[in-house]
Amino acid sequence: MHTNCNVSAAMQQKVMIPNKRGEKLVGVLHETGSEKLVVLCHGFRSSKEFDIMVNLAAALEKEGISAFRFDFSGNGESDGSFHYGNYESEAEDLRSVVDYFTGLNRTTVVLIGHCKGGDDVLLYSSMYHDIPAVVNVSGRYDPKGGIEERFGKNVWEILKKDGYIDVKSQTGY
Repeated sequence: MHTNCNVSAAMQQKVMIPNKRGEKLVGVLHETGSEKLVVLCHGFRSSKEFDIMVNLAAALEKEGISAFRFDFSGNGESDGSFHYGNYESEAEDLRSVVDYFTGLNRTTVVLIGHCKGGDDVLLYSSMYHDIPAVVNVSGRYDPKGGIEERFGKNVWEILKKDGYIDVKSQTGY
């Protein structure tokens, strides 16, 4: 007995994309052959290898949807220094990713962000208005408490002045 199964396995390939600051963003493309693409954004002090990112990409693959998960600059395998509160820079990293795939005639149809990545996709969406769907998974709606606990009340003055907080250790100080 001969069974004809039409199952297409996704191919995973590492992709390096330059951002506007000349840093290399490293990601993994889960290629299913679909023209449409979903971009996955990790959370705070995380990476493209975090279980949620890998599992979301696998679920999309299973449905025949190509996905790209990447490390923001200063995280995972990507170039750059880690900075706390780096939302605008991460939105620009995301812009570099969208532009890269647009240049390959791919259409980014959804941005999915987990935790801080959820805030990044919302910021990106408010800046560019070019992606039809945005999903915020467990994004913080009011980060003031956690930020002040970790960095003190003057953190807002530093963020306003510098645009980021330079995190020196794993504890955030």
